[in-house]
Amino acid sequence: MKKNIKPTADPELTQQIQALIQSRGGGHNEAEVADIIENALKLLTDVKETGDVRVIQTTIRELRYAFRVFAPYAKKRKVTIFGSARTSPDKQEYQQAADFGKKISAAGFMVITGAGPGIMQAGHEGAGSENSFGVNIRLPWEQSANPVIAEDKKLITFKYFFTRKLIFIRHSDAIALFPGGFGTMDEGYEAITLMQTGKSQLMPLVLIDRPGGTYWKTWDKNIREHLLRDKLISPDDLNLYQITDSADEAVKIVTRFYRNFHSTRFVKDLFVIRLKHAPSPSAIAALNEDFGDIITGEPIKHIQATPEEVEDGAHLHLHRIGFGFNRKDYGRLRQLIDVLNTL
Repeated sequence: MKKNIKPTADPELTQQIQALIQSRGGGHNEAEVADIIENALKLLTDVKETGDVRVIQTTIRELRYAFRVFAPYAKKRKVTIFGSARTSPDKQEYQQAADFGKKISAAGFMVITGAGPGIMQAGHEGAGSENSFGVNIRLPWEQSANPVIAEDKKLITFKYFFTRKLIFIRHSDAIALFPGGFGTMDEGYEAITLMQTGKSQLMPLVLIDRPGGTYWKTWDKNIREHLLRDKLISPDDLNLYQITDSADEAVKIVTRFYRNFHSTRFVKDLFVIRLKHAPSPSAIAALNEDFGDIITGEPIKHIQATPEEVEDGAHLHLHRIGFGFNRKDYGRLRQLIDVLNTL
């Protein structure tokens, strides 16, 4: 359903924007595109520095192109693999990343990596180019795209890290982190923070070490001995990630998360969880009892698709439960989803 273009303070400008859009044949999201055009014109008076305008210019160009590349694959779930670009093919971590890429692809997922060498190339080798996306970054010394993805149409190269990271998170249904440097840490912390604050969908975040390795165990020890002990995070935040040294177990962690759970969204004050299978009345009663600490307002109950979802045509074939979520305890919400996946 098309939305009417919102009138601007200048009726003549509104007509000109409408005419411009129609001159291009119209299309998707005309009201939102009109707003972008109006705000772009405000740059003529509001932003003087050319460098600042170029940030906006490049951001829009990069995101538009990236969304277009991903659009044909929107219905297929994807796992982003992060890890060091410096890991050589003779390392266990490299071989493990390739094994994970192969097995998660066989489980029906596509793979997204930063398109560079090391762990990124290993993930692509395992999944194969047909099941891979490359989300590269232009750097002065590295990194050219790895040979698996270099000539593929699903390779995107970004100027800015923030647009690149947005694409990683927005198009991921799970994240796998192998040992890496500052970049891997940055990407892992951002993923946790976005889930902790409700700025991204909850998804599996699995930290994969080599067999018997201690990279992530040491990281986890630091989290518990400093952030948790000093009450800088909640104990429930630890539910937002899992650690393993097995590629097979990592695949199970990802696939189990989607055994019954599909997705969530807020509709005003109602938090909607979409499911493949509806919980029984007794299971609903148990959920209300066990997770009453995160419920504000409406209790957990079966619901039909909301009018907003019907308007968007959003997964109308799925079952739904809805309740008033307190919008802050996402670690506990992850526990609730884990319970739903066992029903």
